[in-house]
Amino acid sequence: MTEPNKKLAPIPAFIFMSRWLQLPLYVGLILAQCVYVFHFWVELKDLIGAAMGNDAALQHIIQAVAVPNTVAPTRLNETTIMLVVLGLIDVVMISNLLVMVIIGGYETFVSRMNLDGHPDQPEWLSHVNASVLKTKLAMAIIGISSIHLLKTFINANAYEPKVLIAQTAIHVAFLLSAMAIAYTDRLTTLTYSETKYPK
Repeated sequence: MTEPNKKLAPIPAFIFMSRWLQLPLYVGLILAQCVYVFHFWVELKDLIGAAMGNDAALQHIIQAVAVPNTVAPTRLNETTIMLVVLGLIDVVMISNLLVMVIIGGYETFVSRMNLDGHPDQPEWLSHVNASVLKTKLAMAIIGISSIHLLKTFINANAYEPKVLIAQTAIHVAFLLSAMAIAYTDRLTTLTYSETKYPK
Protein backbone atom coordinates (compact mmCIF):
# COMPACT_ATOMS: atom_id res chain seq x y z
CA MET A 1 0.00 0.00 0.00
CA THR A 2 1.41 3.39 -0.99
CA GLU A 3 2.20 5.74 1.89
CA PRO A 4 0.23 9.03 1.81
CA ASN A 5 2.33 12.08 0.96
CA LYS A 6 5.38 9.92 0.44
CA LYS A 7 8.44 12.07 -0.19
CA LEU A 8 10.03 11.51 -3.60
CA ALA A 9 13.72 11.28 -4.23
CA PRO A 10 15.21 14.50 -5.72
CA ILE A 11 15.41 13.38 -9.36
CA PRO A 12 11.90 11.83 -9.53
CA ALA A 13 10.53 14.89 -7.70
CA PHE A 14 12.21 17.21 -10.22
CA ILE A 15 10.89 15.20 -13.17
CA PHE A 16 7.39 15.11 -11.66
CA MET A 17 7.46 18.87 -11.07
CA SER A 18 8.16 19.39 -14.78
CA ARG A 19 4.43 18.92 -15.38
CA TRP A 20 3.97 22.52 -14.19
CA LEU A 21 5.70 23.67 -17.37
CA GLN A 22 2.33 23.05 -19.04
CA LEU A 23 0.67 25.73 -16.92
CA PRO A 24 1.66 28.63 -19.25
CA LEU A 25 0.17 26.65 -22.14
CA TYR A 26 -3.21 26.45 -20.42
CA VAL A 27 -3.01 30.15 -19.47
CA GLY A 28 -2.36 30.87 -23.17
CA LEU A 29 -5.47 28.89 -24.10
CA ILE A 30 -7.47 30.94 -21.59
CA LEU A 31 -6.23 34.10 -23.34
CA ALA A 32 -7.25 32.55 -26.68
CA GLN A 33 -10.67 31.96 -25.14
CA CYS A 34 -10.85 35.69 -24.32
CA VAL A 35 -10.12 36.49 -27.99
CA TYR A 36 -12.97 34.20 -29.08
CA VAL A 37 -15.36 35.87 -26.62
CA PHE A 38 -14.41 39.29 -28.00
CA HIS A 39 -14.83 38.05 -31.60
CA PHE A 40 -18.25 36.58 -30.74
CA TRP A 41 -19.53 39.87 -29.32
CA VAL A 42 -18.18 41.87 -32.26
CA GLU A 43 -20.00 39.59 -34.74
CA LEU A 44 -23.18 39.59 -32.64
CA LYS A 45 -23.09 43.40 -32.32
CA ASP A 46 -22.71 43.74 -36.10
CA LEU A 47 -25.57 41.29 -36.73
CA ILE A 48 -27.89 43.22 -34.40
CA GLY A 49 -26.72 46.52 -35.90
CA ALA A 50 -27.37 45.26 -39.44
CA ALA A 51 -30.85 44.10 -38.41
CA MET A 52 -31.50 47.59 -36.99
CA GLY A 53 -30.45 49.21 -40.29
CA ASN A 54 -26.84 50.19 -39.55
CA ASP A 55 -25.10 50.30 -42.96
CA ALA A 56 -21.55 49.95 -41.58
CA ALA A 57 -22.55 46.84 -39.60
CA LEU A 58 -24.28 45.42 -42.69
CA GLN A 59 -21.15 45.89 -44.82
CA HIS A 60 -19.01 44.18 -42.18
CA ILE A 61 -21.44 41.24 -42.00
CA ILE A 62 -21.53 40.88 -45.79
CA GLN A 63 -17.73 40.95 -46.01
CA ALA A 64 -17.47 38.35 -43.22
CA VAL A 65 -19.74 35.84 -44.99
CA ALA A 66 -18.83 36.72 -48.58
CA VAL A 67 -18.23 33.69 -50.79
CA PRO A 68 -15.89 33.94 -53.80
CA ASN A 69 -17.53 33.97 -57.23
CA THR A 70 -20.92 35.05 -55.89
CA VAL A 71 -22.79 38.35 -55.97
CA ALA A 72 -22.70 39.94 -52.53
CA PRO A 73 -26.18 40.71 -51.13
CA THR A 74 -27.12 44.36 -50.67
CA ARG A 75 -29.33 43.76 -47.66
CA LEU A 76 -29.64 41.35 -44.75
CA ASN A 77 -31.35 38.20 -46.01
CA GLU A 78 -32.08 34.77 -44.56
CA THR A 79 -28.94 33.17 -46.00
CA THR A 80 -26.68 35.91 -44.63
CA ILE A 81 -28.28 35.66 -41.19
CA MET A 82 -27.92 31.88 -41.27
CA LEU A 83 -24.22 32.10 -42.20
CA VAL A 84 -23.54 34.63 -39.43
CA VAL A 85 -25.39 32.50 -36.87
CA LEU A 86 -23.48 29.40 -38.00
CA GLY A 87 -20.29 31.39 -37.53
CA LEU A 88 -21.38 32.28 -33.98
CA ILE A 89 -22.18 28.62 -33.27
CA ASP A 90 -18.76 27.71 -34.64
CA VAL A 91 -17.12 30.14 -32.18
CA VAL A 92 -19.15 28.65 -29.30
CA MET A 93 -18.17 25.08 -30.23
CA ILE A 94 -14.48 26.01 -30.49
CA SER A 95 -14.83 27.75 -27.13
CA ASN A 96 -16.33 24.55 -25.67
CA LEU A 97 -13.39 22.64 -27.12
CA LEU A 98 -10.99 25.05 -25.42
CA VAL A 99 -12.78 24.58 -22.08
CA MET A 100 -12.46 20.81 -22.38
CA VAL A 101 -8.76 21.05 -23.23
CA ILE A 102 -8.01 23.57 -20.48
CA ILE A 103 -9.95 21.94 -17.63
CA GLY A 104 -9.54 18.32 -18.68
CA GLY A 105 -5.88 18.71 -19.63
CA TYR A 106 -5.00 20.53 -16.42
CA GLU A 107 -6.84 17.95 -14.31
CA THR A 108 -5.24 15.03 -16.17
CA PHE A 109 -1.68 16.20 -16.72
CA VAL A 110 -0.92 18.97 -14.20
CA SER A 111 -2.82 18.90 -10.90
CA ARG A 112 -6.13 17.95 -9.33
CA MET A 113 -8.66 20.76 -9.03
CA ASN A 114 -10.54 19.12 -6.13
CA LEU A 115 -13.93 20.05 -7.57
CA ASP A 116 -15.78 17.12 -5.97
CA GLY A 117 -19.08 18.36 -4.64
CA HIS A 118 -18.90 21.67 -6.53
CA PRO A 119 -22.32 22.40 -8.07
CA ASP A 120 -20.77 23.46 -11.38
CA GLN A 121 -18.38 20.53 -11.77
CA PRO A 122 -18.63 19.19 -15.36
CA GLU A 123 -20.18 15.71 -15.43
CA TRP A 124 -17.36 14.33 -17.56
CA LEU A 125 -14.60 15.64 -15.28
CA SER A 126 -15.31 13.06 -12.55
CA HIS A 127 -14.04 10.24 -14.79
CA VAL A 128 -11.72 12.14 -17.09
CA ASN A 129 -8.53 10.54 -18.34
CA ALA A 130 -6.44 10.83 -21.50
CA SER A 131 -8.70 8.43 -23.45
CA VAL A 132 -11.95 10.14 -22.43
CA LEU A 133 -10.42 13.52 -23.25
CA LYS A 134 -9.34 12.34 -26.71
CA THR A 135 -12.82 10.97 -27.46
CA LYS A 136 -14.56 14.17 -26.36
CA LEU A 137 -12.13 16.31 -28.35
CA ALA A 138 -12.75 14.15 -31.43
CA MET A 139 -16.53 14.63 -31.03
CA ALA A 140 -16.08 18.39 -30.64
CA ILE A 141 -13.95 18.53 -33.80
CA ILE A 142 -16.66 16.61 -35.69
CA GLY A 143 -19.22 19.18 -34.55
CA ILE A 144 -17.00 22.05 -35.73
CA SER A 145 -16.38 20.30 -39.05
CA SER A 146 -20.15 19.81 -39.48
CA ILE A 147 -20.73 23.56 -39.09
CA HIS A 148 -18.08 24.36 -41.73
CA LEU A 149 -19.51 21.74 -44.09
CA LEU A 150 -23.03 23.14 -43.67
CA LYS A 151 -21.75 26.66 -44.40
CA THR A 152 -20.21 25.33 -47.62
CA PHE A 153 -23.36 23.46 -48.65
CA ILE A 154 -25.50 26.57 -48.16
CA ASN A 155 -23.49 28.17 -50.99
CA ALA A 156 -22.78 24.92 -52.85
CA ASN A 157 -23.35 26.52 -56.27
CA ALA A 158 -20.38 28.85 -55.64
CA TYR A 159 -17.90 25.99 -55.17
CA GLU A 160 -16.43 23.52 -57.60
CA PRO A 161 -17.47 19.88 -57.10
CA LYS A 162 -13.93 18.89 -56.10
CA VAL A 163 -14.04 21.39 -53.20
CA LEU A 164 -17.35 19.93 -51.96
CA ILE A 165 -16.00 16.38 -52.32
CA ALA A 166 -12.77 17.28 -50.51
CA GLN A 167 -14.59 18.90 -47.57
CA THR A 168 -16.98 15.96 -47.31
CA ALA A 169 -14.07 13.51 -47.40
CA ILE A 170 -12.29 15.45 -44.63
CA HIS A 171 -15.46 15.37 -42.52
CA VAL A 172 -15.82 11.60 -43.08
CA ALA A 173 -12.16 11.19 -42.09
CA PHE A 174 -12.91 13.00 -38.82
CA LEU A 175 -15.88 10.69 -38.23
CA LEU A 176 -13.82 7.56 -38.89
CA SER A 177 -11.02 8.85 -36.66
CA ALA A 178 -13.45 9.46 -33.79
CA MET A 179 -14.92 5.97 -34.24
CA ALA A 180 -11.42 4.46 -34.24
CA ILE A 181 -10.48 6.39 -31.07
CA ALA A 182 -13.71 5.30 -29.32
CA TYR A 183 -13.21 1.66 -30.41
CA THR A 184 -9.58 1.65 -29.26
CA ASP A 185 -10.61 3.16 -25.93
CA ARG A 186 -13.28 0.46 -25.53
CA LEU A 187 -10.75 -2.30 -26.26
CA THR A 188 -8.30 -0.78 -23.77
CA THR A 189 -10.99 -0.51 -21.09
CA LEU A 190 -12.13 -4.11 -21.62
CA THR A 191 -8.54 -5.37 -21.54
CA TYR A 192 -7.85 -3.44 -18.34
CA SER A 193 -11.05 -4.77 -16.72
CA GLU A 194 -10.23 -8.38 -17.65
CA THR A 195 -6.67 -7.99 -16.33
CA LYS A 196 -7.74 -6.37 -13.05
CA TYR A 197 -10.84 -8.48 -12.49
CA PRO A 198 -10.20 -11.89 -14.10
CA LYS A 199 -13.14 -14.28 -14.23
